[in-house]
Amino acid sequence: MSFATSQTKISPKIYVVEHLDPELGPWSALEYRSIAEETNATGSRFCLSSVSPSLQVPQKLQGLGGLEIKVESVEQIFATEKEKVCLLDPTASKELSPNDGDDFDIFLFGGILGDDPPRDRTSELRRKGFEGRRLGPRQMTTDTAVRVTRTVVQDRTVALADIPYIDHPELQIDEHESTEMPFRYMADRDNQPIMPQGMLELIRKDPEKGFGDLL
Repeated sequence: MSFATSQTKISPKIYVVEHLDPELGPWSALEYRSIAEETNATGSRFCLSSVSPSLQVPQKLQGLGGLEIKVESVEQIFATEKEKVCLLDPTASKELSPNDGDDFDIFLFGGILGDDPPRDRTSELRRKGFEGRRLGPRQMTTDTAVRVTRTVVQDRTVALADIPYIDHPELQIDEHESTEMPFRYMADRDNQPIMPQGMLELIRKDPEKGFGDLL
């Protein structure tokens, strides 16, 4: 389930998740670790903003290359660069395109995107006036949304409409039980959903838990 990036890239970008929750569960920790590792491998940066000072950062996120954890909001961090910030917004009038890699340096996501059922976590950021782009009609996990954005604006290996996806994949828990994931994922070369390392094990460990409990 690894994702290979192209060698043809434009300038490094900053990918920001505005962490809008007072806690950080195991699901989010795996997603954030995956985002940090993939982003760092491309020479770009991953920032968690608006993190509560009292939040205990999970061990697996501590000391990760490419990951910056900030208590300040995205407005404060990029106060002088607002015109360079692109908000990934499902209600935006324009779809994300490779040209947006020329116009924007910072790509902003309202965590947690992978809610089920979806909540409009982006609404708080939308009201702040950031320029918006949409990724399509389907609900994505946060790491998928960042991966898709990076593929389009930084790797430029494929247009948004041509990215291979798997919607609502069914995961085998054991020989008798399976569960359907209510999200859209990018597909790898073997047509398998790209997920963070350890995610399958997390879901199999306690399949009775709702996704909200894992986030």
